[in-house]
Amino acid sequence: MPPVLSDLVTIESFLRVRLNEPLPGADVQRRFAPRPPYEGWAPDLVPETARKAAALILLYPGAAGPTLPLTMRRHDLPHHPGQISFPGGAIDNGEAPVDAALREAHEEIGIERDSVRIVGALSSFFVIVSNFVVYPFVGVTDTRPDFRPHAGEVEEVLEAPVQVLLDRTRCGWERRPRENIIVDLPYLTTGSHIVWGATAMILGELGALFDERFGPPDLNR
Repeated sequence: MPPVLSDLVTIESFLRVRLNEPLPGADVQRRFAPRPPYEGWAPDLVPETARKAAALILLYPGAAGPTLPLTMRRHDLPHHPGQISFPGGAIDNGEAPVDAALREAHEEIGIERDSVRIVGALSSFFVIVSNFVVYPFVGVTDTRPDFRPHAGEVEEVLEAPVQVLLDRTRCGWERRPRENIIVDLPYLTTGSHIVWGATAMILGELGALFDERFGPPDLNR
């Protein structure tokens, strides 16, 4: 990854320009989709019955350089237990997507809304397993937040250095069962944790803004 990732001011300046240009969107989101994908799925679908959700990708100065927080969902939750996610959730009726992202970040990990500068938005995409269209927003804050994880939802806040998280050599494939078949699941890692699914798609597009090749290796090689 380019050295730009070692400096938060440079990252913010770069993203303020890049997020106003055409985004890689579905091309990168497909890189982080299981193979075979769910029948009938495409990342840029917007079904009439789909609900809407928003997520916040928050960049801040960490001990190992620019860092972003991920959450590990509690293992006793009925939906997506133990998965690694961005702070986020359903958009309320009449609520702007960016406001939902900031509200959920406050509710889940204690991010103070007034401390966040929204830099721009990544591409929205459809998550077929939960029937959500997700709207990801990128924000920056000048100091490390005082994280306060919601006891009922968040088991742990994972602080992931951007230079490590967006290193494409940390992307790979894992075979897992899904219903009655075996699928190849693309992932990336942070520490000992595997990140996949919608979270990996968001990180995939973020990484591709800095390195258009970002993603798992070609399965056919």
